[in-house]
Amino acid sequence: MIYEFNGMRPSIHPTAFVHQTASVIGNVQIGKNVYIGPGAAIRGDWGRIVIEDGCNVQESCTIHMFPGTAVWLHKGAHVGHGAIIHGAILKENCLIGMNAVVMDDVEVGENSIVGALAFVPANMVIPARKIAVGNPAKVIKDVSDKMVDWKTEGTKLYQSLPKESHETLKELRLDEVQSSDSISENDPYNGQQKGLFETWQKTK
Repeated sequence: MIYEFNGMRPSIHPTAFVHQTASVIGNVQIGKNVYIGPGAAIRGDWGRIVIEDGCNVQESCTIHMFPGTAVWLHKGAHVGHGAIIHGAILKENCLIGMNAVVMDDVEVGENSIVGALAFVPANMVIPARKIAVGNPAKVIKDVSDKMVDWKTEGTKLYQSLPKESHETLKELRLDEVQSSDSISENDPYNGQQKGLFETWQKTK
């Protein structure tokens, strides 16, 4: 669902993956190995959206802005499920937690983390390598080297997902889907999916 708006067409690198249920509209640039998940809305109708190489924008995220402004996701920025980014700048390798809201003229610093469900008010600057949580968001501590490594490894999984999606994702008809009368604990694909990444709480 990729749309021209007022003569402006999105630019999407061929290595990026944009799910067919996502909407990409107007003045949007998407770089290499970017993953755009199902249901994401990326609206470059009133301003510019730049999503640099290796970013991911997950399911049901919204990216938009006030007229004449820009949203810029620098390399490796990671936007979790359901987050809203409105007129903000996300610096390299930062992480926006699930269902967080990041408002206009916010700058999230390099390697910083915004917690799930946080509300980052307009004009807030989160310095590099800080953790911000809450409503309104407040910086509570530094991001450790181990946390940076953990975040970076998680983003690498999303950077490999575009290629894997291009090569293996296949829409199925209903009659192609296996059905059964009951749910079994014996997953037919058990063993194919590996535990490649754990939550931060399990890695500490």
